[in-house]
Amino acid sequence: MEDLNLHGWLPIRLWQEAAQWQVDWCWFGDTRLLQPFFGDAVDDALRLPFNQAFRRQTSLDVLSQWRQQSPGLAPSAFIFHASRCGSTLISQMLAQLDDHIVISEPPPLDTLLRSDLPPAERCVALKGLMSAYGQRRRGMEQRLVVKLDAWNIGELPLLRECFPDTPWLFVYRDPLEIAVSHLRRPGMHMVPGMIGASVLDDGAPFSGQEDFIARRLGRLLQVGLGHCHEFTGLAVNYAELPDAMAGRLAVFFGLNDAQRKQVFAMAGQHAKQPGQAFVRDSAGKRREASALLREQVMRWAQGPYEALKSLTT
Repeated sequence: MEDLNLHGWLPIRLWQEAAQWQVDWCWFGDTRLLQPFFGDAVDDALRLPFNQAFRRQTSLDVLSQWRQQSPGLAPSAFIFHASRCGSTLISQMLAQLDDHIVISEPPPLDTLLRSDLPPAERCVALKGLMSAYGQRRRGMEQRLVVKLDAWNIGELPLLRECFPDTPWLFVYRDPLEIAVSHLRRPGMHMVPGMIGASVLDDGAPFSGQEDFIARRLGRLLQVGLGHCHEFTGLAVNYAELPDAMAGRLAVFFGLNDAQRKQVFAMAGQHAKQPGQAFVRDSAGKRREASALLREQVMRWAQGPYEALKSLTT
């Protein structure tokens, strides 16, 4: 096998060309990933003159080859979530730790999880992708935490087959508050047809935006609830944050006393807009909710939400 030199490079895109899977790589060097989302870090990296002049593309099997030649950290935790519920706050708090690599919603992971690759090949590729993200680019990294897209809760069983020993959690929130957020600015999975087929689809026609959002949110919470039961996931309520990072989440992530203090350095900032102060908005969102939205959320999403709360308390 030919020696590879992908030190400092991370996979940023996977796609098919002439029925062959390809990987697009971007050079990050030893730059830490501190942005709220992996896509933000990629945008910043692509502005570097080096990345504008040089790009690397390889076949998919290079992920496995690179893992064999330079094994990266195995994932120490997966973060699943119901969207707009505090998962980015958790990932951003962990990103403050020098020995943590935090990868937040990397598009190549979603692409692989929902690809049509045979299960065995997909698992090999997933292990290679995680190893690439888990490279010790600065030499001090000890843990790799990966936050997935909200709809990837449907692919959790597949991920468990590849990483059966990796603990995972599911962050959720009062569904009315989540629904109001998506009515203001819909996430990709709350726009019909935007993400393609997913576990959130129920196959039935919808009567409006409120109905569509409430039903998909209900599906998301229901699937998360079922997986928490079946695969021993830790259910985390938005209302617990950020304090839980000094308590049961600190235990979950294996943080020592110094790290528990360090993660709170950014707890007062807006997780998705770090330059802004964080202000709790639950009451405002509940006031904003229309009677129609309340009715739809109560019908489709309130039940699994209450069941998740019973797991948390």
